[in-house]
Amino acid sequence: MYPVARVLYENLPNYTIAGYALFAVIFLLSAFVYKLGFAKKLSIGKNAVITLFLLAGGLGLTFLAFFLPVVEGLVIAALILILYKIRLWREKRENAASH
Repeated sequence: MYPVARVLYENLPNYTIAGYALFAVIFLLSAFVYKLGFAKKLSIGKNAVITLFLLAGGLGLTFLAFFLPVVEGLVIAALILILYKIRLWREKRENAASH
């Protein structure tokens, strides 16, 4: 088991709660990565469809998280996208200051 899944399963009272916690972590991280990298302003219906697909994908990723570093990969993806957004923000600020 990979570290995040192992920590959850060793420290939470039972396996059911640990499974739901792992699913919540994966869903929240995948939604955060989606928001940072791909989200555009969409209607409420389209956002609901995307959320449903994130939930379904999160369920599949939860099963894979026992044998693959899913949570760790999502954390790294989020960090890379955060660094990209910071760099983009700085470049826009510098371009606005130069004009």
